[in-house]
Amino acid sequence: MSIFRKILFPFSLIYSAIISIRNVAYDKGILPSRSFDFPIIVVGNLNVGGTGKSPHIEYLIRLLNKKYKIAVLSRGYKRKSKGFQLADENSTASQLGDEPLQFYRKFKDIFVAVDTNRVNGIISLRRLNDPPEIILLDDAFQHRSVKAGLFILLTSFDDLYVDDLVLPSGNLRENRKGARRADIIIVTKCPSNISKEDRLKISKKLKLKKHQLIFFSTIVYSESLIGVNGELSVSRLNEFKVLLVTGIANSKPLEQYLESLNIDFHHLKYRDHYSFSKLDKEKINRKFEGMKGNKKIILTTEKDYVRAFSNGNEHFYYLTILSKILEEEAFNEEILNYVR
Repeated sequence: MSIFRKILFPFSLIYSAIISIRNVAYDKGILPSRSFDFPIIVVGNLNVGGTGKSPHIEYLIRLLNKKYKIAVLSRGYKRKSKGFQLADENSTASQLGDEPLQFYRKFKDIFVAVDTNRVNGIISLRRLNDPPEIILLDDAFQHRSVKAGLFILLTSFDDLYVDDLVLPSGNLRENRKGARRADIIIVTKCPSNISKEDRLKISKKLKLKKHQLIFFSTIVYSESLIGVNGELSVSRLNEFKVLLVTGIANSKPLEQYLESLNIDFHHLKYRDHYSFSKLDKEKINRKFEGMKGNKKIILTTEKDYVRAFSNGNEHFYYLTILSKILEEEAFNEEILNYVR
């Protein structure tokens, strides 16, 4: 921990106490928590960003939308609109936020909506013609006003919530005791070959409650990059010089993946959900033009591409990722049993 974060530790104690009092108020029924008579699944985390919520939401969509009408409800982080917004073909990132727009463009047969008031958002979705049968609440673990039927908590393999502190001296949104509300805990971004011994060690470290199940997931990268002019095979990437541009919470796994492929890349790194300005884009283009050689591309994440780079630049490509649950059959059955 840096000296600056150590100085902030007393403020973490105050913040943690306030959040704990709030949680007790919800637990005791002093603050109202609304229940609904249809399946609602919450996906969230204790840490601030970077645990892989979007790929896991997409995993659940793929699992469920063959049999059920699905809706994803997010708050729409950094959007410029207000109130309840339902995605349609004219929606933009400024109206919905980057991740909800990504969900809508990828899955045309589901509802995608945003509302900071999750209760109002759920009610609004259920009032639609042919309403959703299941609602996935994205990044809603701390939204206690909704009493969901299933809570899924994500924590990164290399940044477990038990090793962190509450804001501002750490990166936790609430005390680690909040993990007790989870029905399922997924340790994300694991090595694909993580051993049973390491899984057991992590399980013991998290001190699971009797009602909790733990699963482990890893990142799987697409075999092709996608851009305006079509696809480019990942196997050909080492033929190009690559300018990597990211505005995500944790770009380390992507960097490690490119390094494992021996890709020659330079990285321009921006903070999570970064709003790229005209000057930023000009800087990126100057950097790209200054790279030697004719075979070169700009590589970004799907979220950044949707938010900022999807209009026209032929040099931009993005790489999609999937989350693979290592205990896939058992996890799928747990989700489907809840929904049934």
